[in-house]
Amino acid sequence: MSVARRCAEARLALMLLTRLPAGRFEGAAPEMSAARWAYPLAGLPVAVIGWAVLAGVGALGAAPLVAAFAALGAMVLATGGLHHDGLADFADGMGGRDRARRLEIMRDSRIGSYGVLALILAVGLGAASLAELPEGSKAGAALMLVAVASRLAMLVVLDTLRPARADGLGHGAAGARGRSAWLPGVALALLLCAVLGLAGVMALLAMALVAALVARRASRRLGGQTGDVLGAVQLCAETAGWVVLAAAL
Repeated sequence: MSVARRCAEARLALMLLTRLPAGRFEGAAPEMSAARWAYPLAGLPVAVIGWAVLAGVGALGAAPLVAAFAALGAMVLATGGLHHDGLADFADGMGGRDRARRLEIMRDSRIGSYGVLALILAVGLGAASLAELPEGSKAGAALMLVAVASRLAMLVVLDTLRPARADGLGHGAAGARGRSAWLPGVALALLLCAVLGLAGVMALLAMALVAALVARRASRRLGGQTGDVLGAVQLCAETAGWVVLAAAL
């Protein structure tokens, strides 16, 4: 596989998971399934943006919680709220009476009370946790670890659960199941974990547990994964990582 092809796949992952500028493809774009190895890497620029805003707003004298909400807002703008939308739809869909109805609810663009409450909890816990992170490079490493590992969790769920639908993002991004696609994300997560020490290990374990719980729920209630399930996995794992790091660092 050529370097140019790998770069194209990484650009596609950035296009799929963020709203950051990634240029245009000349000729045919890679398959979505081929770009899935780069999902964890797409979290890095989002984390850097969040860290810059967190540090910048804090340096202006704002309260830590204000800086945390500003950082969250910047990261939401960077991703287009993609994962937040997935969590809201997933939470609403879990209230359906059967599998068909749950999938139907998840495709409805309207948001219900379960979705609103899920977002309030995720954003509230995230902001409170970011406000407690130590200043300096440790905060940057924490944000990058969580960004990479939460998208790695999304990739693992994508590869281990079959698609619940015959169309949609969860179906289109699924490819031949193989752990080789996980290696770049695993290597990067372990490198960042080494910087943070025991706190990083604890965060990874918490994120893996939360992602597994969301995946188990999706498997039982939906029969597999969808794009909304993947978004819910990412955001739930991300929030869990921030909570643990805020307490452990």
